[in-house]
Amino acid sequence: MHQERERVPCADLFSSQSSCRVNRNTVSGYFLAGRDMAWWPIGASLFASSEGSGLFLGLAGTGAAGGIAVAGFEWNATYALLALAWVFVPVYISSGIVTMPEYLQRRFGGERIQMYLSSLSLLLSIFTKISTDLYSGALFVQVCLGWDLYLSTVLMLVVTGLYTIAGGLAAVIYTDALQTLIMVLGAIVLAVKAFNEIGGYPNLEEAYLKAVPSKIVPNTTCHLPRADAMHLFRDPVSGDLPWTGMTFGLSIMATWYWCTDQVNVNKNPL
Repeated sequence: MHQERERVPCADLFSSQSSCRVNRNTVSGYFLAGRDMAWWPIGASLFASSEGSGLFLGLAGTGAAGGIAVAGFEWNATYALLALAWVFVPVYISSGIVTMPEYLQRRFGGERIQMYLSSLSLLLSIFTKISTDLYSGALFVQVCLGWDLYLSTVLMLVVTGLYTIAGGLAAVIYTDALQTLIMVLGAIVLAVKAFNEIGGYPNLEEAYLKAVPSKIVPNTTCHLPRADAMHLFRDPVSGDLPWTGMTFGLSIMATWYWCTDQVNVNKNPL
């Protein structure tokens, strides 16, 4: 009876402490959640990993400054995720790898490329993702609760570090699933309230094109709304986010981010 209870995956029994404890004591359990995770927390975790506080504030600010073409970064991910599911994940599964540096080590041999990718991924994660998410999250807490910016940053680091180190990938995935629910519901409420306040999309477009920011650079026109602000696909020559680059060039970066980046790849049901 005791052995049967140990085989129950965490995805099927949230309250099974013995199961989670067994999973965390193995490499597969700690880094891959025992390979028993259900599809819905994995999908929710992928969403939360991408749509963090940095994108909630950053994309909103970029959209306010330059228009809706920045949404191309998100719809482009659709094709990359399909490639991940049908092309990359089968290779990762057949290789039996836990991390991306381990895959390169098995593919090409030696340890230098493994150490190089580990170091590069860590540096990129710290300076391009973790730092911006921490700052934007702390900024949000400061605006909403009035807490000190540095205190908010430290608290987020401590809380995140505790449940990540203690629970492994399973704890991260379930926490992300809860965050996804909060973000989706919050975004829906905010969108409905915003459109009600302004009177619908036509009024939004009209108000945006007439908007002037409170802070401007004198003797410049950079603060004026772009004429193509409401166009998702922009001119390949004069557009700031040309449709050619957003369609073809961005796909290269999206393939790296969604199909080979350690944060996203490690949350698949390998």
